[in-house]
Amino acid sequence: MSPTHIDASTRELARKLRRDQTKGEKALWRALRELKADGIHIRRQAPIGPYVADFVVFSRNLVIEIDGDIHALPDQEQHDERRTAWLSAEGFQILRYSSLQVHENLEGVVLDIRRRLDLD
Repeated sequence: MSPTHIDASTRELARKLRRDQTKGEKALWRALRELKADGIHIRRQAPIGPYVADFVVFSRNLVIEIDGDIHALPDQEQHDERRTAWLSAEGFQILRYSSLQVHENLEGVVLDIRRRLDLD
């Protein structure tokens, strides 16, 4: 499922986020690109409606998010809840991992994603 309308500000934000990825996003992106051999096309910092997903597999309606410390702040938690509700209503499944999980157990995170994609 690909969104029908993405406004210019969301597209620009996605470009900026692709340029300024966190260490965790960079590490996970390097690992996820290898899924291409399994026929899985993953986009990073992809605009979906009014939001930008860290990673998305449109063919499987799967969004993958890495949550840093900012996601524990009350305002950000509310934003994340609205965002998750919107994405779910659009038919997406959302996988969330903390940046700590990615840093300490990248292999386990990738294994979990592979399982969710029915690759293992």
